[in-house]
Amino acid sequence: MPRTAARPRPTVVLLVRHGQTPTTGKLLPGRAPGLHLSEVGQAQAAAVGERLAKLKKVDAIYASPLERTRETAGAIAKALGMKVKLDRGLLEADIGDWTGQELKVVAKTPEWKIVHSYPSGFRFPGGESFVEMQSRTVTAIERLRKAHPGQTIVAVSHADTIKAAVAHALGTHLDLFQRIVISPCSVTSIAYGDGGPTVLSVNSTTETPAPPPS
Repeated sequence: MPRTAARPRPTVVLLVRHGQTPTTGKLLPGRAPGLHLSEVGQAQAAAVGERLAKLKKVDAIYASPLERTRETAGAIAKALGMKVKLDRGLLEADIGDWTGQELKVVAKTPEWKIVHSYPSGFRFPGGESFVEMQSRTVTAIERLRKAHPGQTIVAVSHADTIKAAVAHALGTHLDLFQRIVISPCSVTSIAYGDGGPTVLSVNSTTETPAPPPS
């Protein structure tokens, strides 16, 4: 009988949301510079670093260039004895004119209803659309997958970008992605193989990430 070629191992991408900041739940910071982790966020970052240090091996750590993601990735890198590489594809959505707006004010606008009920048809004034954000994020993850075949990597990003990546991996329409919850310093684990992605866990805040399917 002819031998069948062994299936290549998938690349496991551990998507980590940055830790809490002083404005989490209050403002829409977008890509504004100068926003750092709060004391709570620093503790969250240290804790997720300890969790990921329990894995057999992590081959690379990537982060969005914003301070809050770099600081979270830095805590993970310290726990693992590694360095962080920056990737602009993991950036927060460009929310344009909404940058720095109070959440309670924006939440009262008609546009906010569209953000939650029809995000695929919404573009942030002066910024990017959710469709563009999802495409950018998925493209970045695919680039990292190709750079690390069969390996395990950490990618520290933002809530909406991670939700969009999860929706894409699940084959879920972008208009439903707001139903996915991504908490500060949660770990979402997706295995990317030649046959497509497999979602291993979403929004895990306490457990070591699940291994890829055998």
